[in-house]
Amino acid sequence: MQFTKRLHDPIMRGDVTCSVRIWQRPHVKVGGRYKIGPGELVVTAMRRIALSDITPKLARDSGFAGVVDLLKVAKHGPGENVYLIEFAYRG
Repeated sequence: MQFTKRLHDPIMRGDVTCSVRIWQRPHVKVGGRYKIGPGELVVTAMRRIALSDITPKLARDSGFAGVVDLLKVAKHGPGENVYLIEFAYRG
C-alpha cells in the first residue's frame, strides 16, 4: 500500500489509521502487511463505502485537509469502487 510522503510521519506516529481508496478491485487484504518506513502497516479492516460517505471528518482522519484534497489522491486509475481501509502501524 503506497502513501504520499507527507503522510508517512503521521502514519508512523499513529495519527493516521485509515485510508480511502478508489479502485476497480481491492489491492490489499485484511491481515496483509505492507512496508512503510522502518516498520509496516497491518490492515485491520476494509469495507466498501459510498462516495457520499466521505465526510470532512473522514478526510481529516485520513490525513487530508478536506474531501477535495483526499479525492485528488484517493483515485488510482479507472476504478469506481470506494474502499475504507483501516490499519495499524507496527514499528
